[in-house]
Amino acid sequence: MSPVSQSVQETPQTRDGARERPEARTRVAALGDYARAYVALSKPRVIELLLITTIPVMFVAADGVPPLGVAVMTLVFGSMSAASANAINCYLDRDIDQEMRRTRRRPVAMHQVTPRGALVYGLVLAVASTAGFALFVNWLSAALSLAAILFYVFVYTMLLKRRTTQNVVWGGIAGCMPVLIGWAAITERLDWAPLVLFLVVFFWTPPHTWALAMRYREDYAAANVPMLPVVAGEHRVLLECVLYSWATVALSLLLWPVAQTTLFYPLVATVLGALLLVQAHRLLGRVRAGVTGHHLKTMGFFHLSNAYLALLFSAVTIDPLLAGVLG
Repeated sequence: MSPVSQSVQETPQTRDGARERPEARTRVAALGDYARAYVALSKPRVIELLLITTIPVMFVAADGVPPLGVAVMTLVFGSMSAASANAINCYLDRDIDQEMRRTRRRPVAMHQVTPRGALVYGLVLAVASTAGFALFVNWLSAALSLAAILFYVFVYTMLLKRRTTQNVVWGGIAGCMPVLIGWAAITERLDWAPLVLFLVVFFWTPPHTWALAMRYREDYAAANVPMLPVVAGEHRVLLECVLYSWATVALSLLLWPVAQTTLFYPLVATVLGALLLVQAHRLLGRVRAGVTGHHLKTMGFFHLSNAYLALLFSAVTIDPLLAGVLG
């Protein structure tokens, strides 16, 4: 076989029989990599966690299944809002992201997206999400969405993160905002029930984040980020995890009288809360027994706390449906 005929046979064909040029395949692959980089810039795993708290609140606010159009628009623009804050965060934190194992593969840190591209992407999403909420949902949800973006960027990322051990405590307010946004999207007002769930997420955030930070303590230290596990001993960190976990569980049970749920919700919240508290106390007991460092296995608590929040808010979703069935 001649080199020419071999070359022709190895060149793939398009649907109409024309030979596909290698340059075209390269461009398609490059566009795919480019798109994946911008998706990663949005931190989709973080967005998933925010949606877990947004959807159930809409069910409670609607006393059942929320209007489909409003719910879809809220999720779409809420995802855009969160992606905006995450992209701007990657732009601002690109220097420390390169220093940490957990974050060094982020698109800006790996130079897959330019800092300017990340900033423009974040700003465009901020404008589009705020306008979308205002036009297709309501003005209160738009204002809350914009407040969440501004708080995450200016208060958490620029002010707190590199200056204080309280960074994730107060910075976590931004992560609590989807609860208020979901309620406002349905009712066009705020009430005590979403405030209780806001506080559940607020007190849940520090122990959840500190468990992860204990695993990556050296990373935060190398990047000069004063996370509590970097500047405090393991006993103090885990003691605070226990205290915050107790507050989380207590507040989760407060939703029962405030939202007048059925017995299903407090039963689920009690079981889940007991599991969370047992694991928190177990970690504290291990450090008191002299176990330190990676032997503490704090990532078990991290994953459990993820499951706790997801299942708790699943119960929040199911309860008004049960109430409707039971009459």
